[in-house]
Amino acid sequence: MSSTTVSFPKLCLIHDEASLARAHSVLLEARRIVIKVGSSLVTNEGRGLDEGAIGEWCRQMAILIKGEGTGPARELIMVSSGAIAEGMKRLGWSTRPKAIHELQAAAAVGQMGLAQIYETKLKENNLVSAQVLLTHADLADRERYLNAKSTLLTLLKHGVLPVINENDTVVNDEIKFGDNDTLGALVANLVEADALIILTDQKGLFSADPRSNPQAQFIELASSMDPTLESMAGGAGSSIGKGGMITKVLAAKRAAGSGASTVIAWGREPNALLRLAKGESLGTLLWASTLKQQARKQWMADHLQLKGALVLDAGAHEKVFAQGTSLLPIGMILVEGDFNRGEVVSIKGPDGQEFARGLANYSSAEARLLCGKPSQEFERLLGYTGEPEMVHRDNLVITKAH
Repeated sequence: MSSTTVSFPKLCLIHDEASLARAHSVLLEARRIVIKVGSSLVTNEGRGLDEGAIGEWCRQMAILIKGEGTGPARELIMVSSGAIAEGMKRLGWSTRPKAIHELQAAAAVGQMGLAQIYETKLKENNLVSAQVLLTHADLADRERYLNAKSTLLTLLKHGVLPVINENDTVVNDEIKFGDNDTLGALVANLVEADALIILTDQKGLFSADPRSNPQAQFIELASSMDPTLESMAGGAGSSIGKGGMITKVLAAKRAAGSGASTVIAWGREPNALLRLAKGESLGTLLWASTLKQQARKQWMADHLQLKGALVLDAGAHEKVFAQGTSLLPIGMILVEGDFNRGEVVSIKGPDGQEFARGLANYSSAEARLLCGKPSQEFERLLGYTGEPEMVHRDNLVITKAH
């Protein structure tokens, strides 16, 4: 379908004026954005890596990262498909194989070219890039999840643009079940992004398949959690990738869980990334009505089973509860239970009553060593220098008056 020659009536599934105003400001206000591009775009429908298209996305990302005429500087992460498709081209395969070992071989061959072209094009725009290969297991295991998060946030802090792909050479989840849309949503959740942009070979989401239904309506705006979207999306992917609109709708729903809205847009739209960042309406916006901070804190507050607790002295209780500060280990008098770094723990006052919850920066074993100790002693006690806070204020929610 050519989105430049066919016109479709537009459909907006959000009718509340206040919600409409907030939804349209999402990309304009977004500071941390995950961008996902599909195989058919990256490889020009399987004909090989599209150097011109990739170079154009890199140019736009450089402008956004530097904040050159587009508002404040943005933090960007690229999730790029294309390794398998490029490997197929290099191996001379015209049809996507079904055998897992052949798909993994194609990914291994293609990943070399994919990393090289992003490195080259980003360097031309004076950007440093980093290749990050993830598996779903990396994001399912809590320790590996936190390590991946720390690495990505450190790269962003130093102005590096991470280019992420599924590690297709060692796993088969993505190969068997879909595209990198899910990975894009998981990365958005991982780094607590404000928005997820999915660039695809379609203009956006339609109420039906526009290639076969002339009555199809283009969906300009909807809630990510609207249950009618999945039936509208269908399930057909291209011969190159294995996604389709259904994986994008489900990815938007997943991203909304951490407060990130999703835009599905045509990847060859001129200056698409720059125009979206300026607040222009392009593609389909699937809006996350829950704000990022609210989503994380609601998730912590809703935990039914907690593996441990931190008991504070009166001074620390006053600072955390009344002043909203981070919790420092020096204010802890007792560590209860057995928990790992990154798990939700209960935070109690000196009387033993819970008044808050938060994400622990240290395991229970480490917390016991740090209990009542100032941060300058952490390296001696642990053998490494970690976070100064036991629970950062951004990862802490007050659960009840105390």
